Amino acid sequence: MDTIKIPPKQNKKRKTNQNPETAFLVNLQSCTKSKDLQTAVSLYESALSQNLRLSLHHFNALLYLCSNVATDPSAKDSAIDYGFRVFNHMLSNKAVPNEASVTSIVRLASAKKDGDYAFELIKKMNKDYNLVPRLRTYDPALLCFCENLEAEKAYEVEQHMGSMGVRLEEQEIAALLKVSSETGRGERVYEYLQKLRNSVRCVSEETVKAIEDWFRGEKATEVKGVSFDEGLVKEAVLKNGLGWHGLGWIGDGKWVSKRGSLDENGKCSCCGHQLDSVDIDDAETEKFAQSIAGLAMEREVKANFSEFQDWLEQHADYEAIVDGANIGLYQQNFAEGGFSIPQLDAVVKELYTRNGNKWPLIILHNKRLRSLLENPSRRKLVQEWMDKGVLYMTPHGSNDDWYWLYAAVKLRCVLATNDEMRDHIFELLGTNFFLKWKERHQVRYTFVKGNLKLQLPPPYSSVIQESEKGSWHVPILINNDESSQTWLCITRPSVVESCDKAKALENTETSENGHGLCWNNETLNSCNS
Repeated sequence: MDTIKIPPKQNKKRKTNQNPETAFLVNLQSCTKSKDLQTAVSLYESALSQNLRLSLHHFNALLYLCSNVATDPSAKDSAIDYGFRVFNHMLSNKAVPNEASVTSIVRLASAKKDGDYAFELIKKMNKDYNLVPRLRTYDPALLCFCENLEAEKAYEVEQHMGSMGVRLEEQEIAALLKVSSETGRGERVYEYLQKLRNSVRCVSEETVKAIEDWFRGEKATEVKGVSFDEGLVKEAVLKNGLGWHGLGWIGDGKWVSKRGSLDENGKCSCCGHQLDSVDIDDAETEKFAQSIAGLAMEREVKANFSEFQDWLEQHADYEAIVDGANIGLYQQNFAEGGFSIPQLDAVVKELYTRNGNKWPLIILHNKRLRSLLENPSRRKLVQEWMDKGVLYMTPHGSNDDWYWLYAAVKLRCVLATNDEMRDHIFELLGTNFFLKWKERHQVRYTFVKGNLKLQLPPPYSSVIQESEKGSWHVPILINNDESSQTWLCITRPSVVESCDKAKALENTETSENGHGLCWNNETLNSCNS
């Protein structure tokens, strides 16, 4: 029987017959990768002579290449000239610019030191083309004004950014701080230090230099601050969640800036100041609690959660909340595993002891609680908790996450849980201050051979801090490594001396933390003054 030979499949040849416009675009993209402006210009001239139909993609590729080459001093002038020629041709061709087109031409205008034209283009793109500028669109104009020491124009760009919902990052804040410093605008420097504090945890060396230059200069010495009112400043610090007061410069005279480090508890090696564990402020706390309640009532039976809110109003003296399910089920994924009452009891007792013999509030789901009460060996302990009023049972069909999170935020308590709170319900709350709140309030735990170890929140926050004495502490990011932390310490000796004299006279200084709990790695004690 003859075998049938199947001929091998022939590889289809890639289609190479590109139309002239496509070939032009491919060649332009190649020039962009190699930053070959000269070849790109030749291709552009050839395309014009052939009357090729140019699209937005062609113009954008050319504009992007020109804006990149304009950073090279040797080719800057020709890149700017060709860039504007291409842009004018684009407009005459009735091609409607997009955000990428405008960003490239703004970069070229700024390279030409023409910040005014760059900013006008940005405003025009929004007004005429209904395009929303991005941070990269604003940057060239803003930085151009800052470099030219045109402070008022830079502030105008910042204002426009705010109106478009574009948020400043470290580079932009540092540039605004620097131009404010170099033009002697002390109030603006203070404003941008606060914005920097609110935007980044650790600052770059370049930003630190701008800060150091301000405090070491004569203009900083000449700026007189508000009169020091210790009570007023303390009240502002507490209201803001510690770490800053926001009242403005304090005192007058020279500043002293040094670089140093902190000990494990957050004490500065340069001035001896104890840094705070920074919390979200009063307004953020209330907003956070309302957000949780609003989302919970959308997803829970409204009456059930409202009942919990009312109950919490009547039992508002707890200073620690316990996520019962998270602790009871910790490391129980083995054959004989189940809900571990001993683990939960250990955490509850440890918090009770550390908090001056004050019971925490345990949140536990209805279904879980009923099964525990049905078990004779566990019923007695659970009944004791219920009799003491330290256990809240969430109703059938509810998600107990809403309950323990709301209680911890509303009562400004610590929260004992290993839940990283990455679920979709927590994503709904946003991340603006959620991470800051977690760092300050979450108590994690481990059990090693049955022995409990609590991991308390850090005794201080590695963020820019402004003290009650008007001093500043700025964490510096070196080689993208936060573990080897260096700090910039800035003090005003006249204010420090005044405060020390006042304290010596009083001699009754009370340790005050304000947001419910004062704690370090050893203790967890109530600290209301």
